[in-house]
Amino acid sequence: MNKLIKNSLKTHSEALQLINESDIIDAINIILNAINEGKTIFWCGNGGSASQANHLSAELIGGMYQKKIKPFKSICLNTDTAFLTAWSNDDSFENIFVRQLEALSKSGDILIGLSTSGNSLNIVNAAKFSNLNNLKVISLTGNNGGNLKNHSIVNINIESDSTQRIQEMHILIGHILCDIIEKKS
Repeated sequence: MNKLIKNSLKTHSEALQLINESDIIDAINIILNAINEGKTIFWCGNGGSASQANHLSAELIGGMYQKKIKPFKSICLNTDTAFLTAWSNDDSFENIFVRQLEALSKSGDILIGLSTSGNSLNIVNAAKFSNLNNLKVISLTGNNGGNLKNHSIVNINIESDSTQRIQEMHILIGHILCDIIEKKS
């Protein structure tokens, strides 16, 4: 048990070294510009990444430190279970996020996609839709960034094949994004 704990802490520490701070700064600047223009931030992910997308969207609405700040326009696309289950059953899981973006997004909005593989087809399709409709795409990925990096204006990649370590870095990066956005807006 001690060996497993030490190894987990070691690999977590190693994953921290894989974070590119300049990518975080680029993402923050894009998000801040969009917020200043009254744009909406859309989040999406699958599985654990869906939970993180939901968590980070909530941080921007509720505020991390200053609960009395004006909330930011932030929507997590993977939280509407009635729509998600109906649409994926009746049409396709591959376009669940595209369909919502068709209904809700406007030019200049932001899509933030979280995918540990970078190859989640529903997120890649949402990024492609976003590119065609003038939404800016920021992605948090793992492994080599997958196909999602090719459709992102900023790709924050954790070059690891450990889903747990990638997700740990994604939530850390997400909290950094939300923290700075709240303090700079």
